[in-house]
Amino acid sequence: MDTVWWLLSFGALLCLPGVPGLDNGLARTPVMGWLHWERFMCETDCVRNPNNCISEQLFMQMADMMVSNGWLKAGYKYLCIDDCWLATARDEKHRLQADPIRFPGGIKKLADYVHFHGLLLGIYQDLGIKTCAGYPGSQGFYELDAQTFADWGVDLLKFDGCYYENLEQLEEGYRNMSIALNRTGRNIVYSCEWPLYARRFTKVNYTQVAEYCNSWRNFDDIQDSWTSIKMVLDFTAALQEQLVPAAGPGAWNDPDMLVIGNFGLSWDQEVTQMALWSIMAAPLLMSNDLRDINPRSTALLQNQEVIAINQDPLGAQGYRVFKGDNFDLWEKPLTGGSLAVSVTNRQEIGGARQFLLSRGILWKGLACKNKCYITQLLPRRYEYGYFNETFSLLLPVNPSGTVLLRVD
Repeated sequence: MDTVWWLLSFGALLCLPGVPGLDNGLARTPVMGWLHWERFMCETDCVRNPNNCISEQLFMQMADMMVSNGWLKAGYKYLCIDDCWLATARDEKHRLQADPIRFPGGIKKLADYVHFHGLLLGIYQDLGIKTCAGYPGSQGFYELDAQTFADWGVDLLKFDGCYYENLEQLEEGYRNMSIALNRTGRNIVYSCEWPLYARRFTKVNYTQVAEYCNSWRNFDDIQDSWTSIKMVLDFTAALQEQLVPAAGPGAWNDPDMLVIGNFGLSWDQEVTQMALWSIMAAPLLMSNDLRDINPRSTALLQNQEVIAINQDPLGAQGYRVFKGDNFDLWEKPLTGGSLAVSVTNRQEIGGARQFLLSRGILWKGLACKNKCYITQLLPRRYEYGYFNETFSLLLPVNPSGTVLLRVD
């Protein structure tokens, strides 16, 4: 890629006006928390697998872990239920109800427990006649379901898009639930999957999506694998001219869950996901087992300097400015004219490779014209110190790994 072209392209993109987010005052920075789906999926057999089934017990245990092991203190405050929490039918008043065996106290009891611990509760539903796993959906009951969630004390709704008939029904479902949630008067973050499904029919209108949603999924469900991480990153980079201007306070592109601390990623690949999800201003929703997570992954997920890049109040989503020689370079403008920079080695053979980082590569809006202070945050912290406008820096980057820098 021609150097001048990609620098001008990046600069032009940053000058585009951001899409105004849903005006509910919520999610002014990306949501942080825990979501059950990738790790626990739709396990409902609590006899055969009592420790891992989707149940009141599982979420109470995760709430305990989030408080006692520093997750809440680190910023992860949303405890989110995904699909398969429901009973197979609505009650006699057409209200949703939790499975009475797996959630004997109902969602209200769980919400009270979560709130008592200083956390917030997220829940899942679908705009169609059924959820993706086949439980009762919200079609025809948007206002009733929104009020039910508010009555229970829910703080976030993840709204899926299975079992609808056409694009018009899809879009109306997302709009109607957004309106219904706002009418309840309760602060409920609205997480949509609108673009993921609408893209099958038409080009996504992100101005409209951001008017109704606090965050939205663009790509398929993430899996516990390096291949899945790469697919998400490549998809995001390929559509960044649409995605980056859409992001900002109250409105976020969601590349799906953090799978750090599970089974499929090496240490370097875990570093890459944490670094790039922070660069992309993505919601940081872990899907792992907080009862059994290794200390190294815990320290990575709780790294406050990296989280600060994700939570930067400017709300700019990072942008890939260079791809070549099996390297990807991403940059994210930060408050005060600072910059986050990530360099990923996409080569998956051999040892560490050197990437030459120069002042000419860095964002032209960087506040430090003559002297910049560079700190490496990942994979380990190191202060390179001050550099002038003529500096160059050789960065060793491991295969499938990432170096994350902050330039002030």
